[in-house]
Amino acid sequence: MILTSFIFFLLVFVAIGVLSIFSAKKTSKDYLLAGQNTKPWLAALSAIATNNSGYMFVGQIGFTYAFGLHSIWLGIGWIAGDFLTSLFVHKRLRQQSEKNKSFSFAGTLAQWQGTDFKYVRVIGGLITLAFLGTYAAAQLNAGSKALHVLFDWDYSIGAIIGAIIVLTYCFAGGIRASIWTDAAQSFVMIFAMALLLIIAVMEIGGLSAFGSGLYDVSDIYMNLFPTDQPGGAYLGPLLFVAGWFFAGVGVIGQPHIMVRFMAMDDADQMRRARVYYYGWYILFYAMTIAVALAARLLLPDTNGFDAELALPTLAGQLLPEIFVGLILAALFAATTSTADSQILSCTSSITQDLLPSRFSGYLANKISTLLVTAIALAIALLGSESVFSLVIIAWSALGSAFAPLLILFALRQPVRESVAILMMTGGLATTILWRFAGLNEYMYEIAPGILAGFFIYLLAKLFRLNTITPSSVTES
Repeated sequence: MILTSFIFFLLVFVAIGVLSIFSAKKTSKDYLLAGQNTKPWLAALSAIATNNSGYMFVGQIGFTYAFGLHSIWLGIGWIAGDFLTSLFVHKRLRQQSEKNKSFSFAGTLAQWQGTDFKYVRVIGGLITLAFLGTYAAAQLNAGSKALHVLFDWDYSIGAIIGAIIVLTYCFAGGIRASIWTDAAQSFVMIFAMALLLIIAVMEIGGLSAFGSGLYDVSDIYMNLFPTDQPGGAYLGPLLFVAGWFFAGVGVIGQPHIMVRFMAMDDADQMRRARVYYYGWYILFYAMTIAVALAARLLLPDTNGFDAELALPTLAGQLLPEIFVGLILAALFAATTSTADSQILSCTSSITQDLLPSRFSGYLANKISTLLVTAIALAIALLGSESVFSLVIIAWSALGSAFAPLLILFALRQPVRESVAILMMTGGLATTILWRFAGLNEYMYEIAPGILAGFFIYLLAKLFRLNTITPSSVTES
């Protein structure tokens, strides 16, 4: 019954994406930006589903299950940083994309100031391709984990099915197919998480038993701040929270999320989109944390248990089979539609940024999509990293490379191309070196990466290496 339910609901999600073929036009703008006619609520719910797919269902729940209440700071810091930058970045990014007729994230940055920074475009395209390809592989990996725990299928089967669905979405309606399925998944995600939470609390014995049971897990499980964080009793937690605040700032450096706002029909409706986005985000995140904590009480044997399998395992034990199939289908569809949008961002990097004069057009977009999907599938099949680790690495790299530059552009600060390149590469290099040195135990590596980008900009201003007059900057 679970398998039948899973197949049925998964086909429903796939059908929603495939139906976008009737609205699709055979143009690059439609394939990559849905013709820039997406309604605010659709853009917002799609951004939520894309932001929270495999990471939230698998990685975040696994992290909370293993380490306890202090994982809430991942969400609090993340949402705070995300909200702050949304106040002045999202609308101007949408305006610049339309003004310069740019269909890619890196291309929009390259043309922001009224000139085409070709090296910014190429380097930005390469960074997008490298790290979003890895990110997409993490999504395929997340979906395959869920199928493995419930059906005992080999991990490769879920990844291959996910890749096939990705190509189906892309070839049917491009980014529009992803946006439509994301919106449907957002409703299912909220419903499924609420249902699982209610039944889990009832199974535990009510809210009182739920609360007291959590304090019995260990002496530190319900501590509000991490007690074993390097850096001391006060500095350690501060660095932990600050790191996740910068993770939220790094949202604007994620092409597959920001393309949702670039695809909106009206930049002046960004405030309405923000209400949908953060209202849904806060509600879903709170329920995710609660479900993870409940899973720790109902699945207490952690020896040899993969924490990232907590959600599908709990669903399999508590819910009627038809709802288990629904949750699994929603999880799997969410990971594939996120992978879809990430692969489409990689496609835009190839056709719009790296090879725009030699390999562009609607057919070239589809060929690029096929190539990137094959590479992401290979990474998913051969990689051994956890979903959480893959997402965290890719997120920090993209955020460090793009967020500082985008913030300066949105604040109308002029930046020379040479300085922009140094900011992108310097931030990325700092992130990689920070992690390689093991300093991510003190603070999530995206924080020093973003700060390094701003530091490079300040040095350039101090030594007059950023000599460009504000009058040469196109106002947004």
